[in-house]
Amino acid sequence: MSVRRLDVSAAQWRKSSYSNQDGGNCVEVADNLPGTVPVRDSKDPQGPALLFEAPAWSSFVTAVKSGQLPGA
Repeated sequence: MSVRRLDVSAAQWRKSSYSNQDGGNCVEVADNLPGTVPVRDSKDPQGPALLFEAPAWSSFVTAVKSGQLPGA
């Protein structure tokens, strides 16, 4: 299995509109990197980011919005 590394220093992060607005449990995404969507925990901005291929992230968001994923 190969490990893919991407420099996300140029990422323009935004907080997910579905994140807790009270300052907890926040997810940030960057959508300015072609083909890749980095995702990170806003409480740890210097920590690691998960990298998703854009089509996979789009499918995930569509599934969440349509209620196709089981509840936690």
